[in-house]
Amino acid sequence: MHICDFFTTFAPKFVSFMYLMFIAAVLPALLLGLYIWRKDPQPEPLRWVLRAFLSGIVICFPVAFAENIISALLFPAGGPTTLFGTTVEAFFVAAVPEEAAKLLVLWLFVLRKNPYFDEHFDGIVYAVFVSLGFAAIENVFYVMGSGEGWMSVAATRALLAVPGHYAFGILMGYYYSKYHFFNHSRQTAAKILLVPVLAHGVYDAIAMSGQVDPIAGALSTIVLIYFCVKLHKYAKRKIEELSR
Repeated sequence: MHICDFFTTFAPKFVSFMYLMFIAAVLPALLLGLYIWRKDPQPEPLRWVLRAFLSGIVICFPVAFAENIISALLFPAGGPTTLFGTTVEAFFVAAVPEEAAKLLVLWLFVLRKNPYFDEHFDGIVYAVFVSLGFAAIENVFYVMGSGEGWMSVAATRALLAVPGHYAFGILMGYYYSKYHFFNHSRQTAAKILLVPVLAHGVYDAIAMSGQVDPIAGALSTIVLIYFCVKLHKYAKRKIEELSR
């Protein structure tokens, strides 16, 4: 087969396959973003929610770099080997840097000079879009790097990981709005970061437990699903509270 025939025959199939993987990776984030945008009693201008989404995408790269450095410092031997180690990794390698970066861009690039940030529900909308931008690009790397098992990875992350980032965004946005509009206490200010970090850290600690303990790994899926159900019920109450 000539090289031209090879590209003519297989290149279009390869491009279509990669396109399908990309769609599978980003579609859950787009659907959840559309849902929360439509849930807003007075939907925010599209250019501002897209700005929030793109901000979430951009921070994924410096956060990944920072996480590699933190991981190397905490686990110089090459990764955690105990449940305590995976819990430390979940909080200090993943949850803290990711949620802190989301909050930074939420304040610095999305809400600080946003003339449309004028309703209680707006904090949730913008925080969710930042979080979903991060989740979307993260999901692209996971799905497109998973080889032949990409469909199961895409399905699992569509049901758990991406909705997890969505819920973390709801919690951050809820407390951001609560502090900005009607409760300027230090306790509320601290919850803007601490609550999503706690939720994110617990999620990752459960998900990572199977890396070092087979028994914990066997139970982790059930525990993770239970935790996610509770997390989303809690997040739903926060949505309802600020959308009234």
